[in-house]
Amino acid sequence: MDLNCDLGEGYDAWEPGVVGIDEALLGVVTSANLACGGHAGDERTMAAVARVAADRRVALGAHVSYVDREHFGRRFLDVPPDELRAQVAAQLALVVAAAVAHGTRVSYVKPHGALYNALVHHEQHAAAVLDATGDLPVVGLPGSAVLDAARRRGVRGVAEAFADRGYLADGTLVPRGQDGALVTDPAEVAARVVRVATHGVVRAVDGSDVRLDVETMCVHSDTPGAVLLARDVRAALERAGVPLAPFASGVVADA
Repeated sequence: MDLNCDLGEGYDAWEPGVVGIDEALLGVVTSANLACGGHAGDERTMAAVARVAADRRVALGAHVSYVDREHFGRRFLDVPPDELRAQVAAQLALVVAAAVAHGTRVSYVKPHGALYNALVHHEQHAAAVLDATGDLPVVGLPGSAVLDAARRRGVRGVAEAFADRGYLADGTLVPRGQDGALVTDPAEVAARVVRVATHGVVRAVDGSDVRLDVETMCVHSDTPGAVLLARDVRAALERAGVPLAPFASGVVADA
């Protein structure tokens, strides 16, 4: 199982001797989804995350988004597909440059927030993202349109589960702001993760079980207590005998 986290979204100090949330998480996860300017992040944060990820041999992914910093990429934008394609390509180019400058590479793409959720059903936006990202593996919700489209193109689609997000009975995420959207109790999160990894099942907010066949597990860096949560998740998986390793194969993207 891969353990991933969305990074480069805040304002970590990134100073010698100062360990911020992102840097601490890079000591826990196996893959880092790096914000590349659409919803958060800038050249400084991209360089900082890329540098530490390279040092710790953490796989690096481009965390692309609708261009919407005001709403942190959590608002659906009905942009034309050609415009979305150009936006995603520009974001990918930025993170590729940061990765290359620090001796690492972009190995996959994971859409963020509203774009991630839109790609569950929005086939035109899914095609636009894939047009921009080429042969890079793409991460998405199990059964989503973007994963189906990727596989039809011969691109690897990587199904993902969320350690700290609630699920609806149809396998989609509880919208943020609604009851049950976040799961923050460390013991509950750890138990959920182990159940997904060993049995492929998660309990939805209505009490039903949802089948999840996934390769990667996400803990969000902006969830309260994220570092402790991620450490508990990793420890629980290791106790359960679940091997942890990046899913990414090490593909280098061209800027």
